[in-house]
Amino acid sequence: MSLLTSDEEIAGLLGRVKRIALVGASDNPGRAAHGVMKFLLARGYEVVPVNPTLAGQTLLGQPVLASLADAGPVDMVDVFRRSDALPAIVEEAIAAKAGALWTQLGVVNDEALARAVAAGLDVVVDRCPKIEVARLGL
Repeated sequence: MSLLTSDEEIAGLLGRVKRIALVGASDNPGRAAHGVMKFLLARGYEVVPVNPTLAGQTLLGQPVLASLADAGPVDMVDVFRRSDALPAIVEEAIAAKAGALWTQLGVVNDEALARAVAAGLDVVVDRCPKIEVARLGL
């Protein structure tokens, strides 16, 4: 498990994950978190929206959960939160036994990311899966 940077590594991750927890899911269609969730669902991924403020509601047909602990097993955690929230999210992802951590554009916290790699997660940093799927032709 490691920091994934090459096109081949990222394509491999996107090809093997099936269930994604989207932390920071949004009910606002103008927000990137909403658009990316819609895109991932349309591409056949199972997306579990995580947002304590929206917990108990439904977003794009999926029940919104309060935390990663409520999500059950996930292959990847996609983070749409500020960088300062990343340390706690990494700990939740480790506890949930997620296989990978993906941080969206601008979401970087070197210590938290090093912790994720040390704990055995595959990590993609400062990228968007919607952009990467299109760019890589997946």
